[in-house]
Formats: sequence, C-alpha cells, structure tokens
Amino acid sequence: MTAGYATWPTTVAAERLHPPPAHLARAILLRALDEDHAFEDLTTRITVSPGQTGRAEIVARAPGVCAGLPAAEVAFKLLDPELRWEARLHDGEPFAAGDVLASVAGDLGAILSAERTALNFLQRLCGIATLTRACVTAVEGIKVRIADTRKTTPGLRVLERYAVRAGGGFNHRDGLRDGVLIKDNHLAAARARGLSLRTVIEQARARAPHTVRIEVECETAAEALEAVDAGAEAVLLDNMPTEEMARVAAAVRGRALLEASGGITLENIRAVAESGVDIISLGALTHSARALDLGLEVRPESGDA
Repeated sequence: MTAGYATWPTTVAAERLHPPPAHLARAILLRALDEDHAFEDLTTRITVSPGQTGRAEIVARAPGVCAGLPAAEVAFKLLDPELRWEARLHDGEPFAAGDVLASVAGDLGAILSAERTALNFLQRLCGIATLTRACVTAVEGIKVRIADTRKTTPGLRVLERYAVRAGGGFNHRDGLRDGVLIKDNHLAAARARGLSLRTVIEQARARAPHTVRIEVECETAAEALEAVDAGAEAVLLDNMPTEEMARVAAAVRGRALLEASGGITLENIRAVAESGVDIISLGALTHSARALDLGLEVRPESGDA
C-alpha cells in the first residue's frame, strides 16, 4: 500500500473529499523527485553522514487551509519508506501562522533530499484550498456551488482538484470525455456549416450518452434563453454582467442549470451568487492561487563521524 493514501483524511465534506487515485499521485510525486534529482542529492551526500538521523516539522508561516499532507508524506517515503510521518492536521482544516502541520523523523539525508519537492506540493495545494475556502466563505448563505475549471497545471490536475475539494469547492468535468460543453469555437465551427444553435444541441443530445448533460456557453441573455428553449440542460454564462445573469435566472426558472464564469473575483463573487446562478466556476482557483508560505524546520541528531 502506498504511504499516505491508505488513510487519506476525509474530514471536509467526506462524501466529496475522496483521494486521487494512489497510482496517479505517486507517479506525479516520483516524476517531481526525479526532476529535482532527489535520488542523487550531491549536497546532502557531502554534508550529511550516512546513517545520521533527525526530525523535522512542517511549519506554517501564514494562515491557510490544509491540503496535500498525504502527498508530502509520499514524497518523503519515496526517498526512505522507513521515515516516520505524523500529520498534526487533517486536509480541509484551517491553520494559523506558526502551526505545525506535520513532522517527519528518521534518516536525515532522505528528509533533506525530499524537502523541496514535499514543500512545493504542499504549498501549492494549501494555496488552492485556501483560495477556494475564501470563495466558499464569500457566498455563505446562498445556494450556489463554487467549482474549478480545466485550467490546471499540466500533469497535476488530480492533486489540484483534490485541493479544491479540501477547500470546500466542487470539481467541473475532469476531462474532455466527461461531459458535453459546447463553447464558442464549437459553435463557430457548426455555424460555418450552416447549423443553427438548436440543431447543434439536438445533435449533441442524440449522440451523447443519456447520463451526460448538454451544456452550452453563451455570452448574451438572448443566446442563453435560446439554448434553454432548444433543450440545453446547462448554460454557461460567460463574462456576463450580473444584471443580465439575474434576467436569465428569472426567465429560466429552474429549467436548466446556470453556471457563471469569467471575470469573477473575491470582490464580486457574492453579487454573482445573488444573481440566481447555480454554479460559479473560477479558473483562478487552480491557475492563480498563491502558494502558501510553509517551511521545514530540521533538528539534526549526531551521526557517524
């Protein structure tokens, strides 16, 4: 069993905070360690005695929301499976500056060689969870979901989307096979062949599995209402003013899911939620989240001379 994934915590919305597939997460971490040449750490080989041991704590230098501790554990244990790991928090829990998130003890060389990779992932994932939690908090009391998009770091999607869930958000489709989202360029291609919006939606419904919703990206209220009348089950309101979103929501009255996206910030997200949409999706959750400031404080023990 891969370290860290057998007991991945599920304290935040346990029914949604499922771990990423262990083999995918492990492969991501192994590639990152290889990228850093962590198994050929020249400095550590020169400065750390073979068999020297130590203990280290991961300490928060800023407040945030925890995400990715099991990933950090795997990074360390890929260097040495005998390292002793202790998580002090569960993913999804908030922490303050100065809090200890986890500790690791054992072979000092392995700890130092894995340090940067473990912290890179943990800082990134905590940053995503923290931004997501801020957005969720901003719309508290309104029946709306905060969701991510496919604007993720290439190769890191399963971990970044986990961090969104740890922050209290929801995931959009995982990939292109997981849903039908007819965007402006798809419509342009169809219209170049003389197809109407209604025909495009009808063809999509006929060809897609019955378990999949048909969603259409629309830039105007008129286009959104046309899509709903043509049978779209979800409409993405792209960069639409909140007043126009509210008009669409009032006209649709639950006949289709309404998703708002584009130009959404912490400053305007509550106004967007109040327009009556069902989902607010933000690419910023994964492409613009600021990495949290975390550090590894090491206490070496004496080793062989």
